[in-house]
Amino acid sequence: MAKESMKAREVKRAKLVAKYAAKRAALKEIVNKSGDPVEAYEAARKLQKIPRNANPIRLHNRCKITGRPKGYIRLFGLSRIQFREMASNGLIPGVKKASW
Repeated sequence: MAKESMKAREVKRAKLVAKYAAKRAALKEIVNKSGDPVEAYEAARKLQKIPRNANPIRLHNRCKITGRPKGYIRLFGLSRIQFREMASNGLIPGVKKASW
């Protein structure tokens, strides 16, 4: 079970990413497409002023139940351990053990 502080940190990062997504995209567009080096430099400086945790790269998927960061299955939002346990108990609709 992940610490509550780690779960809270991920939630905080997700909020920051959502808050600054449009601003980051606009500044990155200016930096990458601008023909004027001064304008690109200014945009890059503004991009550096945005909080570090607003970068979507810093997000890490975590299990919704345990907060486990590894073995995450995106389709279900669960770690492999919780997925197996819930699927065995029939708690995930449409999932059954393979047999051939």
